[in-house]
Order: sequence, then C-alpha cells, then structure tokens
Amino acid sequence: MLFHVRMNVNLPHDLPAEEAAEILKREKAYSQDLQRQGKWRHIWRIAGQYANISILDVADNDELHQLLSGLPLFKFMDIEVMPLLRHPSAVRDDDR
Repeated sequence: MLFHVRMNVNLPHDLPAEEAAEILKREKAYSQDLQRQGKWRHIWRIAGQYANISILDVADNDELHQLLSGLPLFKFMDIEVMPLLRHPSAVRDDDR
C-alpha cells in the first residue's frame, strides 16, 4: 500500500545540541535503510520548513504505524497520513 506522509519536525529549543545531533544521525540512518529496502520510496523537503513529504510503500496500516513510530524523531513530529490508490487515468505502469 502506498501512503503520502507529511512530517513536520518540532525540535525543542532547549534540546542540547549534542543530543539533537545524535538523534538526527540515527534518524538519517533509519530512513536511508528504509529507502534502500524500498519501503520509503520518495522523500522531499518542503522549502522553508523543517518538514518533508514522503511516499511510503508498506504492507498495511500496522506496518506503517510501526515504521513511523520507530523514527528517532517521532516524539518531535506532527504526522499526517493519506492512503493512496492508483488513479484509473494513470498512464504509467510502474506505480501501484
């Protein structure tokens, strides 16, 4: 199943810089591993915001929740999820 996911990151201003750097390092490794596995198909930064739009390809809602809640930045995020379906007028066959 494909999901459109918007993630807004809200790091606390009083979070020590060393702790923030460690969390961001783990976040990058985690998300890049999921990209290599094909589960995190696309990620785009939203200009001017500490936010991204991502397309995730997972088996079901449970896997999506597990993946998102495993993000090291999860407790600092506001996340919006929209399930996606193939549009009947789509001409490309490489997306499901």
